[in-house]
Amino acid sequence: MQFGSFDDICRTAALVVCPLLGTDQGIEPTCYSRNVEIANNLIFQPSTCFVHIVALIMTVIMIIHIRGKYTAVGRKEIVMFFYMYFVIELLAIFLDSGIIPTASDVYPWFTAVYTGLVAATYCCILINGFVGFQFAEDGTPLSLWLLRLSCLAVFGASFFVAIGTFKGFAGLSFTKPIALYIVYLIWPAICVVVYVVLQLVLVIRTLDDRWPIGDIVFGVAFFAVAQVVLFAFSVSICDAVKHYIDGLFFFTVCMLLAVMMVYKYWDSITKEDLEFSVGSKAAVWEVKDPLLGAMDEDDNFSYHGAPAPSLYHNYPPNNNHY
Repeated sequence: MQFGSFDDICRTAALVVCPLLGTDQGIEPTCYSRNVEIANNLIFQPSTCFVHIVALIMTVIMIIHIRGKYTAVGRKEIVMFFYMYFVIELLAIFLDSGIIPTASDVYPWFTAVYTGLVAATYCCILINGFVGFQFAEDGTPLSLWLLRLSCLAVFGASFFVAIGTFKGFAGLSFTKPIALYIVYLIWPAICVVVYVVLQLVLVIRTLDDRWPIGDIVFGVAFFAVAQVVLFAFSVSICDAVKHYIDGLFFFTVCMLLAVMMVYKYWDSITKEDLEFSVGSKAAVWEVKDPLLGAMDEDDNFSYHGAPAPSLYHNYPPNNNHY
């Protein structure tokens, strides 16, 4: 694989940028998932599109759970990552399936938006890696606007590089897409490495519990497997299953699992102050009226023979830190 070249990559993996690189006709993969016809329309990568739909559903569930932890550290910062991932998966359905044809005039623009969002999402997770160190108080305008403006800057730069490469202006060319190679492939890898290192330092230095390291390890493993399957074994998989699926399917599945591990890790290291919780959790901490209990032999209230719970039993400390 030559640095700065998508030739070998696109012959192996059916990336959304491949029809716009290499030549005027793009670069066609050696083997790709067969299409299906629905209402006289050809749908490409049907199995991958199904995974995209599952990813949308799972992302909505994770967002609801994150928003439900009202007092958790970094809640507003991490939820932005999942919002951006949701938009990426939504765009991927239209680009991977061919709903937006590759020959369409708007395909390069949608692909440039997709590329910019991917780069910005990795920037978002990178900055979220610093939230736990409290360089800026989480949830404050300083923290949120730093995150938003950084992601916007990365999105703008990546969008410009992508559309410039596809259209061949500003010194960029689809025959030599070195800048796009850095934005699309190198930048995500850097963000993931930095994020993982920061979280390992955070867990080891500030937490007594070491179980969150397992979430990090699983997340890294899923991310690594996704890259290896897509860029090394996509053609082999495609040939083995007679074009029903290819490496892009397993890449999408593994990336969804990696994102789910990001949620699992964040959920495991954040605690919520239940004094301010609302909704269904309130019932868990409800104290029964002792007058409803029966007096036992030792003049202690009981509930069906069990000792009455203390008013502050299991009440967590008023603590909102890692």
